[in-house]
Amino acid sequence: MASFSRIRLNFLLFRRHFSAIQTLDSTIPLTSKQKSRALLSLLKSEENPERIIEICRSASLTPESHLDRIAFSIAISKLSNSQSFETISSFLEELKTRPYLRIEKSMSHVIVLYGQAGMIDHAIRTFQQMDELGIPRSPISLNALLFACFAAKKFEEVNRIFFEFPKTYGITPNLDTYNTVIKAFCESGLSSFVYSILAEMDRKGCKPNATSFGVLLAGFYKEEKYEDVGKVLELMEKHNFHQGISTYNIRIQSLCKLKKSAEAKALFDGMLSSGMKPNSVSYYHLIYGFCKEGDLEEAKRLFCDMQTKGCSPDSHCYFTLIYYLCQGQDFDTAFWLCKVSMEKDWVPNFSTMKALVNGLVSISKVEEARELVEQIKEKFKKNADMWKEIEEGLHR
Repeated sequence: MASFSRIRLNFLLFRRHFSAIQTLDSTIPLTSKQKSRALLSLLKSEENPERIIEICRSASLTPESHLDRIAFSIAISKLSNSQSFETISSFLEELKTRPYLRIEKSMSHVIVLYGQAGMIDHAIRTFQQMDELGIPRSPISLNALLFACFAAKKFEEVNRIFFEFPKTYGITPNLDTYNTVIKAFCESGLSSFVYSILAEMDRKGCKPNATSFGVLLAGFYKEEKYEDVGKVLELMEKHNFHQGISTYNIRIQSLCKLKKSAEAKALFDGMLSSGMKPNSVSYYHLIYGFCKEGDLEEAKRLFCDMQTKGCSPDSHCYFTLIYYLCQGQDFDTAFWLCKVSMEKDWVPNFSTMKALVNGLVSISKVEEARELVEQIKEKFKKNADMWKEIEEGLHR
């Protein structure tokens, strides 16, 4: 009976996810990956808390699978958004009772899920219960707990746990531990405290990496402590970390977030002068920055420049520029970019496409608008109904 129920579940999940398939031999079970993808689709469309849990329980999700971990995360996010905290607790506590999940890696994922839901007391209790469950601790579970606190924006708890728990539970922090704490200080506007963390890392013989310095740079930029930015760059040199493209990209992005895109562009030009080749991420940050500041001409110039320099725009570059061009009512350029993007199978989201179609109609380019709608409907046949009302307006 259990075997039949499992096959039936597989069939139902598969049929709902792949609705275009009219017939299916229900005796052929799905692969683990197919089932997980079907579950992801179900969870994304489900809003009822009880049904969400029913789907998760029926599928016997396991934190050992990457796709299942994504499914867990989606389920907890939806339950958290609907304030279903008792349901979350009941489900995650149930997971702990499954014998095959009583390993540190699985328990660490439960801790992270509690953090995602903002239920830090439960996350800490789960960490402390590992002794009772016979699960040894290591930096893996400690880092999961620190990340849970970070995800819940409980930065004071990150600090407390970092200073108390390694001694209490006999765990030696590793690089991931320190990087999580560094990120927490920077996110909470206390980037200067990171100097003491770097000093401790030095005493413990744990060398910082590019992530450590990158997070710290972004933190000081966020707080507009430019003198400290210079100090971090000096520290990087001391540790034999030379400014590479990733470091420049962090600095460019940070300046653009501060609406200092012109300064970011000057830094970018300096990078070019030093012989370093930018990538699409470098250009994306600048394009986004200038768009946010309303300088669409500079954004367009950068978009053209990156192609002449042999750097191909990625989907983010296209989507960002198309969106802001529509906001700036430059529908002709947005239409041209959209066509090029769609030829690459990169289609902007519905709201952007709707704004573009309506914009084309507003400048009397109804045929172009119809062409765009037809192309979208052809690519996304299952969403064709979304365009029905807009399409009717094009024929008036």
